[in-house]
Amino acid sequence: MLQNIIAFLAIAGIAAAAGYFARKYVAQSQVNSAEGQAQKIITEAKAKEQEVLLKAREKALQFIDESKKEQDGIRRELKEQQQRLEKRETTFDQKLLEIQDRHAKLVAQADRVKAVQAETEKLKEEQLTKLQTISGLNKEEAMERMMALVQESESEALGARIMKLERESSEYYEKEVKKILSTVVYRYAGSHASETTTTTVQLPSDEMKGRIIGKAGRNIQTIEKLTGCELIIDETPQSIMVSGFSPIRRQVARLTLEKLMSDGRIHPARIEEVIEEAKKDLAVDVRKAGEDALYQLGIAGIDPKLISIIGRLKYRTSYGQNQLLHAIEVAYITSMLAEELGLDPVVARKAGLLHDVGKAIDHDTQGSHPELGYQLMKKFGLPEEIAYCSLAHHEDKPKTLLGCLVKAADAISGARPGARRDSYEQYVRRLEELEKVATSFEGVDKAYAIQAGREMRVFVRPADVDDYGAYNIAKEIAKKIETELHVPGEVKVTVIRESRVIEYAR
Repeated sequence: MLQNIIAFLAIAGIAAAAGYFARKYVAQSQVNSAEGQAQKIITEAKAKEQEVLLKAREKALQFIDESKKEQDGIRRELKEQQQRLEKRETTFDQKLLEIQDRHAKLVAQADRVKAVQAETEKLKEEQLTKLQTISGLNKEEAMERMMALVQESESEALGARIMKLERESSEYYEKEVKKILSTVVYRYAGSHASETTTTTVQLPSDEMKGRIIGKAGRNIQTIEKLTGCELIIDETPQSIMVSGFSPIRRQVARLTLEKLMSDGRIHPARIEEVIEEAKKDLAVDVRKAGEDALYQLGIAGIDPKLISIIGRLKYRTSYGQNQLLHAIEVAYITSMLAEELGLDPVVARKAGLLHDVGKAIDHDTQGSHPELGYQLMKKFGLPEEIAYCSLAHHEDKPKTLLGCLVKAADAISGARPGARRDSYEQYVRRLEELEKVATSFEGVDKAYAIQAGREMRVFVRPADVDDYGAYNIAKEIAKKIETELHVPGEVKVTVIRESRVIEYAR
């Protein structure tokens, strides 16, 4: 029995040893196989790596070649530009030398002219002294005596002669001016004037032009007198152009023409009625413009009278920029800046909209528009922080943060490319100064600057000014324009004295 057990154990041990060696052999085979595969993968990876490196090296060499070619091209262009600049510099030096030489010659010539003028003045003074010694009168006394004698003996003949000479000279100069203007307009016809100083009215037919002109031009003269605009009737089919620097006047003239054409009755009395109706319609349009601006910005609580004043900015421009659109832009920009800084955007929008409200009344009220705007907002009970913005946007250092924001927004809106044009603002200011000069004389009822400031039409009160007085007023206005204003070219002053007798049959 024991022998059997021993034999069994011996067999079991042999079997276990055989299994162990068998498993070791299998494991060693697997390890050898994995190492071979790993070595194979590493070999393939190295081969691919070498291939990628070769391709990368080829691309790098190609890129370097292209860069060198591009660099050579740039160097050639720079060299050519340098040669051109050197050539221009040489030309400029030559021109500068010529200009300096010419300037020296002109200076020498001017010195000679001054010397001749001084000698001439000296001789003139000597001759004048001799004449005064002989006559026993000085220059002023002799001039006064001569003028008194001439005025007493030949006042009517002298006045008629002066009027004839002025008429002949004005006709000549008017012809020359028209010739020059036609040449200039042909060479350059900009869109600025047609966009900012004219309004085109469409007609149902060309026959309407004759009716608008009226018998002996009475209808068109009445429209021009009461609106202050000039009606340009040319060969353009079915249209009339209204010319004037004031958008409000042009709008009144346009509404008047449209109402007259729709009504059919065109005569001076009807024209006066229609112009009054057009002014009322314009007032309604102004109020609507103000309401639309407030609705667009989401602003409430504004006095109705102040809304109408805001709407007047629709027909007010500054440096060629529409003031209502400018105010809306400033309101939006101020609101966005206020939101970024944690301020109330509604208050900011209100301050931005009203910062230039003084411009709506600066034509009718004395004072600068910042002060007028401040006083106007205080009158309608607006807070000090909003009213102060009217002053702040023209101060170097505003005292409040909101004032700084409005000033910045105003500068942004005005500096936008194409927003403003200095020439237009100067043009309007010149026309307004011409009208102020004419209305400063006693007896003048109305005055309008037309033809781009080349002509003044002045209406006098017939009860206060006679025909000779009208002639004197024209002379005085022309003289005052020459001495006080700097206007390019010639300004024609036309004084109109018209008597009207109205009676009603009942």
